[in-house]
Amino acid sequence: MKSIIGRNLTTFRKANNFNQDQVASFLGITRSAYSNYELGMREPSIDILEKAASLFGCELSTFFEEDEKAVNNMLVGAFRIDSLNQHDMNEIADFKKIVMNYLKMEKLLSK
Repeated sequence: MKSIIGRNLTTFRKANNFNQDQVASFLGITRSAYSNYELGMREPSIDILEKAASLFGCELSTFFEEDEKAVNNMLVGAFRIDSLNQHDMNEIADFKKIVMNYLKMEKLLSK
């Protein structure tokens, strides 16, 4: 499971044009710890994955998805912006949370 999570973290990070230092800083961990997650050497906590999901604009369950095509289909919300600072990344994560919550509400209301 660690390797699947690592692969999916890497896929989302690269799709958003973030480097490991930026993501690690946003998550409040060292770049080394984050690198170990991507390499599948360590499994991140649920708290770390929830925070990463908010940054990448995806569901938490996405990190456990084994089908690479399914993961790639979820990359529609990827931002490709250079030179982001910590404040910018927090704002993007907050915006993506709003969008994800809106989509969840729409889904519930359509039932």
